[in-house]
Amino acid sequence: MKFKQLFTDDSAVSPVIGVILMVAITVILAAVIGTFVLNLGQGINQSAPQASFGFDYNTTPSSNGNVTITHETGDSLNSDQVNVSGFSVDSPQTWPNDETISAGSSGTFENGEDWGGETIRVVWTSQNGETSATLSQSTAPTE
Repeated sequence: MKFKQLFTDDSAVSPVIGVILMVAITVILAAVIGTFVLNLGQGINQSAPQASFGFDYNTTPSSNGNVTITHETGDSLNSDQVNVSGFSVDSPQTWPNDETISAGSSGTFENGEDWGGETIRVVWTSQNGETSATLSQSTAPTE
């Protein structure tokens, strides 16, 4: 055997490594460009805000099932991204015409009939409509 020629002849190694590196670079570039073109990173920053709401139920016979919901603490919200659901009729209802719902803001909503143990939810929906989250919920009293 010619050991000296075996250790010095490396002509086949270099082209194989070059081809493997070129394929790897091509795959990585295709993945990065595909992510930008398909806009896959769009919904990452659309996480649900953190907010706490208080529920004050009006149970007088003439109230027709009113509830006042007050934003107590947490992030400010756009009113067009918040609705209230779980009512006997007209569910979901949009938040009254405030531009921004912040701590201390409140809205009054009507159940349409006396309370019967409904679960009232304050629901946030992302701007693109792809995600939603229940920010707060409460069970109405039974009359």
